[in-house]
Amino acid sequence: MDKYPLDELVEVMDRLLGPGGCPWDREQTHASLTRYLIEEAYEVVDAIWQKDMDKLKEELGDVLLQVVFHSALARREEAFDINDVIKGVTEKMINRHPHVFGSMNLSTSSEVLDRWEGFKEKEGKKRVLEGIPKSLPALMRAEKLQSKAARVGFDWPDVEGALQKVAEEVRELAEAKEPENVAAEMGDILFAVVNVARFLGVDPEEALQKTNNKFEDRFRYIEDNLVQQGKAWSEVSLEEMDALWEEAKAKF
Repeated sequence: MDKYPLDELVEVMDRLLGPGGCPWDREQTHASLTRYLIEEAYEVVDAIWQKDMDKLKEELGDVLLQVVFHSALARREEAFDINDVIKGVTEKMINRHPHVFGSMNLSTSSEVLDRWEGFKEKEGKKRVLEGIPKSLPALMRAEKLQSKAARVGFDWPDVEGALQKVAEEVRELAEAKEPENVAAEMGDILFAVVNVARFLGVDPEEALQKTNNKFEDRFRYIEDNLVQQGKAWSEVSLEEMDALWEEAKAKF
């Protein structure tokens, strides 16, 4: 496999940030760039779901650009540079995979995960829930919090307990009166549903995204039909919309 060093991309970024470079790039900070890193990561995920390899190649390049951008800013702060980033992650991967780069024998993915958690503790992560970013999407963060807690035994014995918890939270939502209580109970329901998904081996973030996409396809079917009929939304009854929705369900 051919090797393509990052030098050229690093040089391009240095030119953009240097005297006579791009005014916009030169105004950026680590904080101002966070939204772009998040957006680019989601565009990578979109490309994967679409199974579009050309788009995936492009979006991975955009993520790599963000890594180089942050590293260039850090070098100007005399904190670290791109070589430090690469060296650090390379050493981490080698150290965390002694079954590949050393003599340890690990034969299953669960054994690997157990060792992975042990390595993170040695690296300074002392608390069970430490290291889960608060900026993660809420469903993803809930699943990670629950999975971490489960690894030390804080978990239902089976999915039935998790399902009963969902029913309990639904009842509490029905009884809630004050707006802040309603919001709290809704959060509890979502958290409990994520727990059920975890037991069933379902990624809640991915499952909800697929349902979002399905809803969008079906709603667009209704919209396209109304356009073909020359009707506005205000001219259509809920019953007519429901009929078109049932048609859409047979297609999507």
